[in-house]
Amino acid sequence: MRTRYGPPEVVRIDEVPTPVPAPGELLVRVQATTVNRTDCAYRSGTPYVTRAASGLTSPRVAILGTEFAGVVEDVGGQVTGFATGDRVLGYVEGRFGAHAEYLTIPASGSVAHVAAGVALAAAAAATEGPHYALAMARVARTRPGQHVLVLGASGGIGSAAVQLLVAGGVTVTAVTRDAVDRVESLGADRVIEATADAVPDDGTRYDAVFDAVGKSSFGRWRRRLTPRGVYTSSELGPKGQNIPLSLLSPLSPGRRVRFPFPLHDQAMMQRLAALLADGRLRPLVDRRYPLDRIVEAYRYVDSGQKIGNVVIDVR
Repeated sequence: MRTRYGPPEVVRIDEVPTPVPAPGELLVRVQATTVNRTDCAYRSGTPYVTRAASGLTSPRVAILGTEFAGVVEDVGGQVTGFATGDRVLGYVEGRFGAHAEYLTIPASGSVAHVAAGVALAAAAAATEGPHYALAMARVARTRPGQHVLVLGASGGIGSAAVQLLVAGGVTVTAVTRDAVDRVESLGADRVIEATADAVPDDGTRYDAVFDAVGKSSFGRWRRRLTPRGVYTSSELGPKGQNIPLSLLSPLSPGRRVRFPFPLHDQAMMQRLAALLADGRLRPLVDRRYPLDRIVEAYRYVDSGQKIGNVVIDVR
């Protein structure tokens, strides 16, 4: 938990009461969670726009953590569809609380069953990156037969984007500065070893560019899009340009920017759980830490060196 914004060291392990599920809620015994870019942003309070939701001067929520997998320990009244002992995964950005042994979540919220045979560590890493990737695919309106370039394909969002696009019948060129062999295993049609700003121009034009690390800009990629191609990024871009450019997109008959405001609900969690179950989604896991070493995990994610996901073993 933490009581102020700041570096990884503001996070500490502490004893708190086990939450009690209200009517319509599940109590989940968390087996695994992750530390991701979203957690780091809310922990540090940067960019400052995040504080509009989390508290201007100090955080409103002490226990962070956005994605989890575990076992239903108890259910509140009026719950249908879930029972004690069910294995589940979920996403709780805004509510938070996944960096703990127990959390509560509405049974109608962003939670779904995990199929037998799917490791809970993998399930815990199957929501944050994929839900951003799905947002990018939604705003770019990708469809089978298109060709999409994914920048930062070895990250949590990028590796999920590669797999989800491939599953949707899209031709994928993936760009990564490292872990080329692991990105190739995700099913990309082509993998380019390069940083986001050093991809050689071989004449290929893309229906969409997914900047999954937010290290580039529309200006850099505009001429390498098809006439009605879309650039979408997981970050605001230089000087926050991606939001205003996205707002101007309806006025553009040609190449344009679309910002992927992420959405999540139970239907999305069920979709991700199904992709996990049939093997079309296999989250990359870089490192695993026990809960009492979560500060080390935050430091590692802050370093910008992670490949895929960093999992916290709670139990």
